Amino acid sequence: MHQHASSCQCGHCHAERQHGCSNPPRPAINKITAIRVPSAASGCCGNEDCANGDSPDEESDKPGSDPSYSWQVDGMDCPSCAKKIENAVNQLPSVTHARVLFATEKLVVNASQDIRQQVERAVQSAGFSLKRSNTPPSVEPAPAFWQENALLLILGALMMISWLLQQFNPQAGKIAFTISTLFGAWPIARSALRLMRSGTPFAIETLMTIAAIGALFIGATTEAAMVLLLFMLGERLESYAASRARRGVTALMALKPEEAVRINGGSRESIALSELRPGDIIEVAPGSRLPADACLISPWASFDESALTGESIPVERQQGEVIAAGSLSVDTQVQLKVVSRPGESAIDRILHLIEEAEAHRAPVERFLDHFSRIYTPIIMVLALLVAILPPLLLASEWQPWIYKGLTLLLIGCPCALVISTPAAITSGLAAASRRGVLIKGGAALESLNAIRILAFDKTGTLTEGKPQVTAIVSLNGESEAVLLAKAAAVEGGSSHPLAKAIVALAEARQVEKLQASAQKALPGSGVEALVSDHKLLICAPARLADHPLSAEQSAQVAALESGGNTVVVMLQDTQPIALISLRDTLRADAVEALRELRSLNIQTVMLTGDNPRAAAAIAGELGIDYRAGLLPADKVAAIGELNQQSPVAMVGDGINDAPAMKAATAGIAMGNGSDVALEAADAALTHNRLNGLATMIRLSRATHATIRQNITLALGLKGVFLVTTLLGITGLWLAVLADSGATALVTANALRLLRQR
Repeated sequence: MHQHASSCQCGHCHAERQHGCSNPPRPAINKITAIRVPSAASGCCGNEDCANGDSPDEESDKPGSDPSYSWQVDGMDCPSCAKKIENAVNQLPSVTHARVLFATEKLVVNASQDIRQQVERAVQSAGFSLKRSNTPPSVEPAPAFWQENALLLILGALMMISWLLQQFNPQAGKIAFTISTLFGAWPIARSALRLMRSGTPFAIETLMTIAAIGALFIGATTEAAMVLLLFMLGERLESYAASRARRGVTALMALKPEEAVRINGGSRESIALSELRPGDIIEVAPGSRLPADACLISPWASFDESALTGESIPVERQQGEVIAAGSLSVDTQVQLKVVSRPGESAIDRILHLIEEAEAHRAPVERFLDHFSRIYTPIIMVLALLVAILPPLLLASEWQPWIYKGLTLLLIGCPCALVISTPAAITSGLAAASRRGVLIKGGAALESLNAIRILAFDKTGTLTEGKPQVTAIVSLNGESEAVLLAKAAAVEGGSSHPLAKAIVALAEARQVEKLQASAQKALPGSGVEALVSDHKLLICAPARLADHPLSAEQSAQVAALESGGNTVVVMLQDTQPIALISLRDTLRADAVEALRELRSLNIQTVMLTGDNPRAAAAIAGELGIDYRAGLLPADKVAAIGELNQQSPVAMVGDGINDAPAMKAATAGIAMGNGSDVALEAADAALTHNRLNGLATMIRLSRATHATIRQNITLALGLKGVFLVTTLLGITGLWLAVLADSGATALVTANALRLLRQR
């Protein structure tokens, strides 16, 4: 057994790493990353300060940073739109950082002063609209199909009319196509001008405008109009694909109702969600969803939690249990006490993780984004040289080479290349979240693809984390009931799983309650207290250097540990009086999860602070390698050794798993883990099931394969059409197909990940 890391002051000799202990306060986490709802053990509202909680528009991302302001963005069709907004806002003088979270359609700006009005004007100038996050939600009907596609439909109709006119009068048809082109080019050119002013001079809109107007000048009116029609069609397809990838997040955001019914005295009142505070009593009707995390006051009720956990069967909850926001009351009207502040419910925490994930882009995505900034101007210069050098140097005709230059301009558009990676990553992250797996961004997704070894913590990860007392061995002739009463008195008030197991057994057997005094944690020794004028100490056998066990007692300890038990010794006035053995149960899905991982050629190893005999018994049941008797620093060293063999991921849930998670190639936290573990992790299993690990690995591999396919498609099509254009085989409208078609292909390919099993 091993002592907690020095950050834990309980002094308990824990068998293995556990969740934190009750004496020290929980660490302050500046970002809301916990997936689970608050523990019922902490009461319906364990924090008095929460009654005064607020959800201001201004907040700080980290201590000492500039205040941040947030908005909801309307009008984004694709990830490139997010980049345009960021460019527009980052040009403002007081802005220190701006980023758009595409999945949740949110703009977050850090600034040294209140610049909300300037931000709103800058974004409006770039062609998008904002709504402040603290603005009450408004229900707006979804636009009709013809409203969303009005420009595309009108341009299509104009082109059909132009084509019919051309059949009877070529000159009239040419004029009609010119009018159609000007109609289609006007909104695109206006958007290009806005983007130039807001810091995005080389946008796709700029390239399309130059190509369309240039085609008019050389008389290619039909192709000019076709370029714009295909471009608009590609934009609509891209918008549809993006909304499909974002649908899971949108559904999650819609889980919370806009209003709550609060009971005030004997009356009921409907209030906005932002007015709810911890401690408020709310009422939820059958078929309605919880507006916040809340503690059940009613004796019992059934809740459908499938939207959050993936479990389709309703769960029966008892009085005092905490239920997550978004859960559906199935069959009865219930009363609950709110435990979460506005913006800090289970759904809000999941959304925060999704938003945080977007800030961690994959290295290949960052490279392509940087590459496109250099690539686009180079293509524009190359297109210009193709258009003017042959006529100037070789006395060739101007019109064919200008035409080829315009075609090259469209072929060189980097849209398909730039979107190839984010489209795949967005789809991969969305597919993972649907299956109860949250991955913190493209960088984490790319890291998981490389994983070949998974290292597991034991308690709370491979096991349930709820040990039970399996035996109480008397060493002084006292009865089991008396010894249990003494142990429960010493351990009373502790939140450590071993202590709680002893106290729970004492309560279940209704043994006599003894009063303890002078309870004290002895760092490196255990926990001691005065009970019935005797000094009692509970500690691990390995910590008894001053009071060693006899050979017979040591043999008893060894026999118990060989059965997979964790053993603690109780001493009375320095004399051993009892051995208490406890054992945790394996998670129901542990064996199957490890079998799935082995089928994916993933090696598995267990890293635990428990004694070698208990660890060997658990490892034998699971068929897994193990290293036992490890302190947190030892786990970090073990991860370092494993990393030298192959990329390794650490799976854990406790505070002292966090260093090992950080040391690993990737850290994976269980959904019910500590805030520190969730903060350190690159991914989290929100449904708390180990079979999500195989899902995570499969999705990361599939996403990586999709990215390779998309980049090959984007570059391959451009390469083919570049050669055919210079040879005079293909023209403008096929060049647009090379871009819009490639964009549609890579997006459709990425959407396949949403159906990945």
